[in-house]
Amino acid sequence: MTGYHVAPWHDLFVAEAGAAAALAGLLFVAVSINLKQILAFPVLPSRAASVLATLVVALVVSTFALVPGQHRAVLGAEFILAAGPAWLVLLGARLRRGRSDHQSPIEYGIELGLMQLAIVPFVIAGVSLIAGAGGGLYWAVPGLVFVFVAAADNAWVLLVEIVR
Repeated sequence: MTGYHVAPWHDLFVAEAGAAAALAGLLFVAVSINLKQILAFPVLPSRAASVLATLVVALVVSTFALVPGQHRAVLGAEFILAAGPAWLVLLGARLRRGRSDHQSPIEYGIELGLMQLAIVPFVIAGVSLIAGAGGGLYWAVPGLVFVFVAAADNAWVLLVEIVR
């Protein structure tokens, strides 16, 4: 299997698209259950939106990878177009928002770091696919893993920590 031919990666991207869609649905449930508490903290609506955005990026990237017969450079451009703008918007929003009063510097650093680890690998994968060097689709794997780690972390905050 190579990082520049998408066909052998089909099953992975099918599984990841399904998982991202399911977790996005669960996030909506978490937000609807605790909507009043989430809205009481100014930073939490943007936190919920950012985790939803990372799940949508994982879903979109996985969907693009499932389109048959694409040249690797086209897929690379799609990865960049899906992840690049989301990364810039989410990073800008998190930096502008800053750390909440209920968040330690370490917690804020972890939150910010997880978002980077969840999005940046897709951009790197896109560049690598276009270049035909540097790992290609192998970069998508840590991105997908960290999308789900970040989603689990944020879902925990939105479901459990908020009611403490």
